[in-house]
Amino acid sequence: MKKTFALLEEIGVSYEFFDYKKQAPTVALLKSFLAKTSLETLVNRQGTTYKKLEDAQKEAMQQESTALTILMAQPSMIKRPLIEYGDGSVTLGFVPDQIVAKLR
Repeated sequence: MKKTFALLEEIGVSYEFFDYKKQAPTVALLKSFLAKTSLETLVNRQGTTYKKLEDAQKEAMQQESTALTILMAQPSMIKRPLIEYGDGSVTLGFVPDQIVAKLR
């Protein structure tokens, strides 16, 4: 996240930061993201939180209906940064060229 903040500040883009760790995402917010990206893309399966899940929970993460509940309880499994742009599109992960291109 620090790299993303630095990049946005460097190119002079103001932003609003939503901290999922302090305020859990709602079902409505997660569904709005899933309307723009896939569950597979949204979930950070490389992170420690996901890796520590029980096998049954990992299986539940395969279906949107059960994954949403888990993501609300464990928001650190949402891939970051998740950037939502003025046109409603989103990008996930720190890919500087992609972020800059979307902002121009």
